[in-house]
Amino acid sequence: MRYRLAFTPRAEKEFEGLPAHVRKRVARWLDLLVDDPRREGTKKLEGQGELRRVHASKDYVIVYAVLGTELLVLIVRVGHRREVYRGL
Repeated sequence: MRYRLAFTPRAEKEFEGLPAHVRKRVARWLDLLVDDPRREGTKKLEGQGELRRVHASKDYVIVYAVLGTELLVLIVRVGHRREVYRGL
């Protein structure tokens, strides 16, 4: 079962602002997440409800929510691990 993918406006801007080589790695992970959003390598964020995260590279993280009733993976933040958790 394949999930749909959506970005928050903030996450879309963050994704578009990534360096090209990082954007490619993130895009590969997004393709994997729509097939299985709870796959190995992802982790639920403690104290953040249904938010999950995956490291797309050593320094870049994708923060997302899985809305199972709608079969939707909502990308909430995409950015450097130093900054991505601020303001969640």
